[in-house]
Amino acid sequence: MQNKSKILTALVLSGALAACSTTSQTPEMDASTNAATTAAPAVQAESMSPATDGTITLEQVMAHPDWLGRQPQKPFWSLDSEQVRYWRKRDGQPIEDLWQSDAANAGNGDKLSLSEYHLADNADRVFNSERSQVLWVFENNLFIKNLDSGEVRQLTRTDKPIQSPQFLLDGRIAYQSGNGFYAIHPQSGFTELLVSWQFSEPPKANKELNDYLAREQVKLIDYVAKERADRHAKFEHKQALQQQNPATGPQPFYLKEGFKTVDASLSPDGKRVILAIQEDKPSRSDGDIMPNYINEDGRIYAESARRMVADAESVNQELLLLELEAHQQHALSYQTLPGYNEDVLAEVKKENAEAKGETYEPNRLPRDIGLMTDWYWHQSAIEWHNSGEQVAVMLQAWDNKDRWIATVDLKDRVLVSQHRLHDDAWINYKFNSFGWLNNSQRLYFLSEQSGYAHLYLQTPGTKEQALTYGDYVVDDLTLTHDDQYIYFRANKKHPGIYEIYRVNLENGAIEPITDMGGMNEYVLSPDEQRLIITHSKITMPPELYVQRADVAQRPMKLTSTVSEAFQSLPWTAPKIMPVPSSHTDKPIYSKVYLPEDYQAGEKRKAVIFNHGAGYLQNSHMGWSGYFREFMFHSMLVQQGYVVMDMDYRASQGYGRDWRTAIYRQMGTPETQDLSDGVNWLVNNANVGRDNVCTYGGSYGGFMTFMALFTEPDLFQCGAALRPVTDWAYYNTPYTSNILNTPQVDPIAYKRSSPIYHAEGLEKPLLINAPMIDDNVFFVDVVRLVQRLIELEKQDFETAIYPVEPHGFRQPSSWLDEYRRIYKLFEENLE
Repeated sequence: MQNKSKILTALVLSGALAACSTTSQTPEMDASTNAATTAAPAVQAESMSPATDGTITLEQVMAHPDWLGRQPQKPFWSLDSEQVRYWRKRDGQPIEDLWQSDAANAGNGDKLSLSEYHLADNADRVFNSERSQVLWVFENNLFIKNLDSGEVRQLTRTDKPIQSPQFLLDGRIAYQSGNGFYAIHPQSGFTELLVSWQFSEPPKANKELNDYLAREQVKLIDYVAKERADRHAKFEHKQALQQQNPATGPQPFYLKEGFKTVDASLSPDGKRVILAIQEDKPSRSDGDIMPNYINEDGRIYAESARRMVADAESVNQELLLLELEAHQQHALSYQTLPGYNEDVLAEVKKENAEAKGETYEPNRLPRDIGLMTDWYWHQSAIEWHNSGEQVAVMLQAWDNKDRWIATVDLKDRVLVSQHRLHDDAWINYKFNSFGWLNNSQRLYFLSEQSGYAHLYLQTPGTKEQALTYGDYVVDDLTLTHDDQYIYFRANKKHPGIYEIYRVNLENGAIEPITDMGGMNEYVLSPDEQRLIITHSKITMPPELYVQRADVAQRPMKLTSTVSEAFQSLPWTAPKIMPVPSSHTDKPIYSKVYLPEDYQAGEKRKAVIFNHGAGYLQNSHMGWSGYFREFMFHSMLVQQGYVVMDMDYRASQGYGRDWRTAIYRQMGTPETQDLSDGVNWLVNNANVGRDNVCTYGGSYGGFMTFMALFTEPDLFQCGAALRPVTDWAYYNTPYTSNILNTPQVDPIAYKRSSPIYHAEGLEKPLLINAPMIDDNVFFVDVVRLVQRLIELEKQDFETAIYPVEPHGFRQPSSWLDEYRRIYKLFEENLE
């Protein structure tokens, strides 16, 4: 669990939602977004130097971010727990190098040579139960190390993808490749096929005689009859050989034609496979394209693009139990899951039907169900206990109103529901980690059932037990191999401070392991004695620290990668303020950037920044993925502005109710929160009520639209960057959670999409749109601009960026965009 769950802990977001964060550098983003921080030539980073008088300039802020120092990424431990390894971007190039530093001594360490990578690049490692051997995959090849002797052996050398390596109980090493599992005998190197499956009908000796002519042909023509008999004899002989001769491989399982594999998991005893399959339908149509106008050959490309939620089709997955020795397959029905056929959207459908003058009759049809998809995961939704005697699966309804944890009764071959999490809004695509304890057949899992993500322990068949509780969120779990502790990350002492804790599974005691403030992420060492801590603060990018994995220990700073150029500038450290809400009993935590003399003189001008991604936390006390915006805000403060950055409702880190406040009404709670923000600035920061503008990108651009369109007196101007204008054009995984689908809930889409409210625009609006954005399509802006033209609106302008995806790549584009934003503020604020 440790190594699988750690890889993605530093991520701000993943999947479709991730790309809404315009400056995030998270490693799993799609190529167009992640490239935002890697594509500029080195000269642009090297040529910038801070102004000698400490003035922060747009040219400096929007330069290639290499000038900040290229911080350590994706740290992990060496197998002996003595070295810390991490990835670091090469100056001026998109290449990442692997570095290694001695965990006992401060220092950045040394860059490893490419010839060492097969031994060193093993963050995804799997230990045997005795922890005497370890497996990992490098470049599709499998390696094993004996930790007692230090011997490393390469077990495969192939170009075929290898995944899910594991130690079987009898000492063999298994892995999946394509639609099959293989096992290697480590002493001899002999490799055997354990199981395979094909999506086709079982082979037959002859075609069926399906019509009159064929049947008569066999009767009348001896040659045809003999050829048919010979084929039958050869087929029967081959079948008998495969069944009776132990040297031949096992027969494949033949599954439904037109289906594909979703996930597969082999039991530790090598006797069973849990397999999830679904119909192999195209995920997009030929019309799902995105024009790309600037290419090397001077031609326009029609790039493939994702399907829109307006065209969404529900997906059902089938769960199978394959028994290898008996060569039998059994369907695992979902009918044992509570609520499998509830009409959970009945009230929504009724409301929409009534709006059209129709009547809706509730139904009890089975819902489409499949394996849980968590955008922050690095684990399977199928988890075997290490004994091979128990298996648990995490399932979700396609409508995403239910999540189930079920075990499989391997004797009766049925699913047994152990836990159901229902949410009338939607199940979070975060906080779904689960697994088995190592030394007892008990489950641990995360759930938002209390209103906050917490850790639970459950013996199958009994009520779950809460291990953590309170108004904070728990995530990033690491179970120790002796089952004594589960380490976790939580914002227990303040919503914007994330520290590392552990819970004692025997007595339930929760202990704080770090007390560093700011933002902290961790990796537990293989010997479970030390932590790598990735620590950052609001004004300081992340660095690596090493600390003993115990209470009241002092961390040692390991790396120092932040540049002197960055540290020499007078960045403004914003205060995290609990802004009172007029609509909830919880405050709206917000970063407030204040000039030193903000209370003196005339009323100040102010800007409210709207972070992207919707479900993202930005008003925390660590380094932000929106680092350019942080620097831009410091520049504005130098010029006398007050800046606010709100974790409006829907933001991450504040529990389930905060997250789901936008269900079926995106843009409404957030605009209410912006209004509360303006009131706070007027009452507490010497800001003029008619002297505030707003801006943001992606979801933040959508919020800018909704504020200017629905509350035209709230702001004097707004800038919407890479914005959503019509949610029906966005993707299915993100949008259908919050608004259901347009076919089911058109009311929610019209209520939540800015294009339906464009007539409310009265104040100056800047729209900045990248043209090869495969996240929020350029057509969003095109349609809104046409709508504004038809409404005869005058005070808006559009800037397009022909070579940019959702996350900009070129410093020149960043600079142009923010020059326009700055000009908008300067022209409309006094």
